[in-house]
Amino acid sequence: MSEDRSSNGQKSWFGKITQAFAHEPKNREELLEVLRGAHQNKLLDSEALAIVEGAIQVADLQVRDIMVPRSQVMSIRADQSPREFLPAIISAAHSRYPVVGDSLDEVIGVLLAKDLLPLILQDDPHSNFDIKDLLRPATFVPESKRLNVLLREFRANHSHMAIVIDEYGGVAGLVTIEDVLEQIVGDIEDEHDIEEDSYIRPLPSGDFLVKALTPIGNFNEFFQSEFPDEEFDTVAGLVMNAFGHLPKRNEVVEIERFRFRVLNADSRRVHMLRITRLAESR
Repeated sequence: MSEDRSSNGQKSWFGKITQAFAHEPKNREELLEVLRGAHQNKLLDSEALAIVEGAIQVADLQVRDIMVPRSQVMSIRADQSPREFLPAIISAAHSRYPVVGDSLDEVIGVLLAKDLLPLILQDDPHSNFDIKDLLRPATFVPESKRLNVLLREFRANHSHMAIVIDEYGGVAGLVTIEDVLEQIVGDIEDEHDIEEDSYIRPLPSGDFLVKALTPIGNFNEFFQSEFPDEEFDTVAGLVMNAFGHLPKRNEVVEIERFRFRVLNADSRRVHMLRITRLAESR
């Protein structure tokens, strides 16, 4: 009797799979519909569906869609001493920095923060210091490169960061392997991201990282704003109402004197926002 139940259970499970793929998808959108149907039939949980969707859709994105723009790239000049650039490195807490010559368009290499650790053991870390002795080769990619191709190159070359070049050969921004992976698996937080018990973190550029689940009351208190909280409890609700749909990464909306850029979102909700204060004259 138990064998019959097991057999029926297997047939039922395989039947669901067969039924899900009875209509063979002809394009990517149909494939996504099949996967969403599998989620509704509880063959995929929400997290697995989001990862699969991200992996499929990443091929549609280009480097320009996710890169850190030129205006927000933190670089180090080759002629700076450790005393001059270390405060900025400590403040930004990144692991890699482009090192440039006379301008950002002259990238001569990449400095890994960990390569500065031996300076601690030197009696005078500023004497005879030449940053060029510590540089790793820089990787350059065009704005138009597809993210799936970039990820493959990152893996093949064991690289973690690339300098993005525009059509004229100038630096347009930079992109990291973490930026690409976040398009697939969602936000990857580390020890320098927003603390679990906090909602808002200032950035060196003057912008702010804001968790989408920040209560509107907390947002108003921090920014001295007056967004109503009768209809929505969180910033996510406020932003989604302004968009009129569930936004994707890098979509932007302006509400009153703030610009909201979506940094991370999946098929269910918005996770992280970048906030820019707009000039009062706007």
